[in-house]
Amino acid sequence: MADNRQLLTDKAIARLPYATDKQYKVRDSELPGFFVLVGKKKKTFMAQGEFWRDGVREFAAQVKLGECGDVTTREARSKAKVEIGLIARGERPGEEQKIKPGAITLRQAWERYRDGHMIRKGRDARTIENYRDHMERLFADWLDKPLARLGRQPKLVAERHDKISEENGPYIANGAMRSLRAVYNHARKTNPDLPPVNPVTAIDWNTEQRRDTGMGTGDMASWFAELTALTNPIRREFHLMTLLSGSRPTALKNVRIEHIDFRSRLLHIPKPKGGVKKAFDIPLSRPMIRCVLRAMRAGRILYPDQAEFWLFPADSDSGHLIEHKEERDVLSKWGNDLRQSYRTLAQAAGVSELDIHLLMNHSLPGVNAGYITRDSLLRDHLRKQQERISTVIVDSAKGKDDGSDLGWLHKAKVAALPVLPEQELKAAA
Repeated sequence: MADNRQLLTDKAIARLPYATDKQYKVRDSELPGFFVLVGKKKKTFMAQGEFWRDGVREFAAQVKLGECGDVTTREARSKAKVEIGLIARGERPGEEQKIKPGAITLRQAWERYRDGHMIRKGRDARTIENYRDHMERLFADWLDKPLARLGRQPKLVAERHDKISEENGPYIANGAMRSLRAVYNHARKTNPDLPPVNPVTAIDWNTEQRRDTGMGTGDMASWFAELTALTNPIRREFHLMTLLSGSRPTALKNVRIEHIDFRSRLLHIPKPKGGVKKAFDIPLSRPMIRCVLRAMRAGRILYPDQAEFWLFPADSDSGHLIEHKEERDVLSKWGNDLRQSYRTLAQAAGVSELDIHLLMNHSLPGVNAGYITRDSLLRDHLRKQQERISTVIVDSAKGKDDGSDLGWLHKAKVAALPVLPEQELKAAA
């Protein structure tokens, strides 16, 4: 019987006569590529698709969807749509079972990059977690497929970038693609058979703008009024120290008592962003020393056990402050807002760009800057610059009033501590 075309339904298929000689096809009039293959004893739902590249058909493939009677026509049509779409994107049916022995999958490439590169080189745990989230959540359906497939079909990567941008936002989409790019480049070193062009080059990057949330001298008085109103003294000193040091919040949370050198007036950051090799010392100004002393004394009263080890203790599993965020109507700026503020206020204090880079542990710009030895400048020059920045901050905090309510800023002893409600104590964690 010659092939024909009609709207496939359960009733229409039931009326089709079995083949008397050769098998024949009955194609669906609504969904191209969906058909029933009728034999002498059974009727089978099938899907057929084609993959084209550069105007040339690279391959065609058929997929068995199920036997009529075991699968309804509606179920088969739904499966057919999925299979035809996969073939059109270049996925050969059964490709997972036909992976060439030794061909690296995305999962294997990610695990090698994580263990052999990130962990071995001491990358920050938070950075590793970001990569893990990208690879195991946003690319979960690709993990057990050959990495070469992405290299051969960069369009898949471009489409995924568009999808993540729409569903998760442009910044997350760009970050996920940077992670994929790094994993692919690392895999290429030990798998030269991978396509040489990284498939991430196919995407159009989303525009990213640096968040401009820093404060200037004119904003200090109102912010310090908010800071003074905080009832938890440890959180108050943490936010103040973030502003006075320009440090990343994560690094400050992990400061241990032994990291503080009062004799040399230095605060050691052993594992900042970038890992152990980026470890550095922060010179402490007088306001910073007073802040440290107040935090230590408040910690000994509120959390005596944890305060033996941590500068900013809390009743948490780790023993130190975990969550630093505040309600914006309570404290309008915190975290990286204060790091940006430090950068802005340092400029207002007349500190040079190079010194700001050194104080914030940024990479130094230019070739000549690479010959500067940071440690040689710490105890004299950089401390003087830190003192200038702290002076601008504290002086700006007074605003137009006499600053009488900011007397605690100039003392090393913590003020009389209120009896904090249990929920506020837990908030310190």
